[in-house]
Amino acid sequence: MPRQLSLLIVLTAAALAATACGSSKNGSGGQTSSVAGASTTQGTSGIITGAGSTFVAPLVSQWIGDFAKSSKVTVTYGPVGSGAGIAAITARQVDFGASDAPLSPDQVTACKGCLEIPWALGGTSIAYNVKGAPQHLKLSGPVLARIYLGEIKSWNDPAIASLNPGTSLPATKIQPVFRSDSSGTSYNFTDYLSAVSPDFKSKVGTTTQPTFPTGVGAKGSSGVAGVVGHTNGALTYVDVAYAITSHFAYAAMENAAQKFVLPDVASIGAAAAAATSVKPNRPVSIVNPPASAAAAYPISTFTYAIAPTQSSKAATLRQFLRYAVTTGQTLGPPLQFAPLPPRVIAADKRAIALIR
Repeated sequence: MPRQLSLLIVLTAAALAATACGSSKNGSGGQTSSVAGASTTQGTSGIITGAGSTFVAPLVSQWIGDFAKSSKVTVTYGPVGSGAGIAAITARQVDFGASDAPLSPDQVTACKGCLEIPWALGGTSIAYNVKGAPQHLKLSGPVLARIYLGEIKSWNDPAIASLNPGTSLPATKIQPVFRSDSSGTSYNFTDYLSAVSPDFKSKVGTTTQPTFPTGVGAKGSSGVAGVVGHTNGALTYVDVAYAITSHFAYAAMENAAQKFVLPDVASIGAAAAAATSVKPNRPVSIVNPPASAAAAYPISTFTYAIAPTQSSKAATLRQFLRYAVTTGQTLGPPLQFAPLPPRVIAADKRAIALIR
């Protein structure tokens, strides 16, 4: 792994420790220090480290504190982005990675015996900052694709106006914003646009680091949020929890049933329920579910823990991952993560059992 990435993970952990906000007794009599994104227990029986997706980081943060109460295990996690997380676990600089994008064939080979375990279920919101526009504009995938291809350039374009009859839209220029780093959120977004727009698929395609013909790039969810928050006319893609906590307006997206749906626990769960083929260690795309899933939000995604089949901390790693896909799921809804479907949990348990 590049020295810069290793340093970034170390600095992330140090920053978390420096922002400790208090402590409480855990259920095993140890002392737990709760911090922004991590929790540590004195006298623990195990320590595991992870790095990756910023999308799932708020949920992992909740898991860390809750898991420490009963397990005597310290888990630390660096939200460095999906691409960096994959690089970290591939180099075995961490015990597990996390990514919103499945591994490519080359990444599978490089990771040398890594499992892809869907452990969270979320949605990518289409957030915007447009003075004079309503809180939840209606948008469609083909229109969104044309915006990111540079073909639709103003908020009062007829293609947007036709989806929002009776709404007065400003002539403000659209400023698309995208992730400049390797991002699983970019993967989910481009996977969706490639599914609904043949033109987008041929010109950009599904990727963690797309090359858009227009727009402004920013690193990480925080970087994207910073640009959107200070730019009238900005449009971006970001996990729904981040949009809500950033107080961004976000769109109701048209699904295959021609229903305009907001991303929430129910609509994200409906997208996952439409997935019929779920097997251990087999990533599955749930974007643009069929019209039969009328309540589904069309830009939904599983996010994955990337774990090695061979680990010196196998028992502890299995314990944490089993917790995440079972008990830990109850912590997801307040953060707009939908509970995993039972068949996904069953497949996850079979995959986790392979870690030795």
